Amino acid sequence: MTTTSPVSTQTTATTASTTATQQLASNFDTFLQLLTTQLKNQDPTAPMDSTQFTQQLVMFSQVEQQINTNTNLQNLISAVQAQSNNQAMNYLGRNVVMSDGTGVLTNGSATWTYGLDNNAAATTLTVADANGKTVYSTTGETAAGTHSFAWNGQDATGNQLPDGIYRLTVTSTATDGTAVSSSVASKGTVSAVDLSGSSPQLVIGTAEVPLSSATLVSN
Repeated sequence: MTTTSPVSTQTTATTASTTATQQLASNFDTFLQLLTTQLKNQDPTAPMDSTQFTQQLVMFSQVEQQINTNTNLQNLISAVQAQSNNQAMNYLGRNVVMSDGTGVLTNGSATWTYGLDNNAAATTLTVADANGKTVYSTTGETAAGTHSFAWNGQDATGNQLPDGIYRLTVTSTATDGTAVSSSVASKGTVSAVDLSGSSPQLVIGTAEVPLSSATLVSN
């Protein structure tokens, strides 16, 4: 099992904060030098108004506080990211259940289970690709309860579609035309965890599924 290590957001945040602090210190030193020079060369009979200098000092203080706030926020984000990554690593080699309709087509095979709360007059099963385009549709079971749907990865014209993420939607109606509530789930084994992006991705087959899609984990 392999994983991809992310670029450390902590290091990035620290570098950016250090650079900003250094720039602020440099600007502040320049400001003090100019202020000292002006005070040395001012006309004693017409001293300069200190209001502007005071406002600039306040501005420097506010900028410094903002840099510190941003640094603390980045540290908090990094801590949350690290916690999420550690959580994702616990999924390696385990079976996960996805209940948002997501399914993974692997070697030309994908399987879902779907449940109907009540008996239906008609049920339609629709498979869409990762872009939301419908690639296959068929009729489904109408009895209340749990059913299985196995798909061979072929579209309506028999063309074999590439392995990857697909989504199953179940639409059921009763005899009076009202909608029948349904649920959809699929299962897959996590072979790797991709940590290179902003959020962990679970590798199932040849596809990557967001960690948020996994609602149940089992051995």
